[in-house]
Amino acid sequence: MIEVRGLTKRYGDKVAVNDLSFAIEPGKVTGFLGPNGAGKTTTMRLILGLDYPDGGSVTVDGQRYHDLAYPMREVGALLDAKAVHGGRSAYNHLLCLAQTNNLPKRRVGEVLDLVGLSEVARKRSKGFSLGMSQRLGIAGTLLGDPRVLMFDEPVNGLDPEGILWIRNLMKALAAEGRTVFVSSHLMSEMENTADHLIVIGRGRLIADCSMAEFIARSSGASVRVRTPSPDQLVMAVAAEGGSASASGDGTLIVQGMTADRVGDIAFEKGIRLHELTLLRASLEEAFMELTADSVEYHAATPGQGSGEAASQPGPAAAPQPHIGSGV
Repeated sequence: MIEVRGLTKRYGDKVAVNDLSFAIEPGKVTGFLGPNGAGKTTTMRLILGLDYPDGGSVTVDGQRYHDLAYPMREVGALLDAKAVHGGRSAYNHLLCLAQTNNLPKRRVGEVLDLVGLSEVARKRSKGFSLGMSQRLGIAGTLLGDPRVLMFDEPVNGLDPEGILWIRNLMKALAAEGRTVFVSSHLMSEMENTADHLIVIGRGRLIADCSMAEFIARSSGASVRVRTPSPDQLVMAVAAEGGSASASGDGTLIVQGMTADRVGDIAFEKGIRLHELTLLRASLEEAFMELTADSVEYHAATPGQGSGEAASQPGPAAAPQPHIGSGV
């Protein structure tokens, strides 16, 4: 388990991580999301003791990382797949890690076979593609058979087969009761992989909740209802804080509440339903909406020049809700 409490990190005048608190529990894949510059990699570096916080604390299974007696047996981490001595072969790179961390030599062959690099084990890593480097980095994270695993953009450079492989691997590791913490910008892949989400923006926590809850909070999530008493349902939904509008096919589209809540309201009011269907937003749609005011780098829209029109600021984004308690 990873516990982050009041974590703060500054680089000069910039606050990269701002009073951040959350917990990563074992037995599930927890996705770590945020716009570029949100502080994701900095947070991971702080967890691993590669940077020192200006405030707050981080523990792994109740201990600070630098207090762990055998770090690679406790935590496996992939932050930079290219952080490998290019003159060493894949085998020798892993052997060096094993020997300096008192790990059995046999693990080198085991993890190379697991990540599919056995045939190129004796080749120098400087000739590896990005995808092969990712596999080698993943092999390094698994070398000590740790209970906690952290991956920063693990699918970069992988082909479709490789992406499916790492997705299934992370799910299998979580199913074994391990803590799996993964950062990625590929929303479609994260939607297929993560059970829980930690979302940050400008160093602050935006969401700490399940994947389903995060998507449900998006305005793009709605419920389609077919009923012989549409007017009655519209009023009942409005009384509970939701909204319902007629669609072109004779159904109602309800926003602002879950399908379960709509069904409960209909039951309580004696309204007969012929259809009750959840229309889910995608993770990408929910992410773009809920992090809109946390994006630091905005590109011009297609067709918009660099002149006066492009330089005019748009309307301020509304404050976004903090979803979930996190601690």
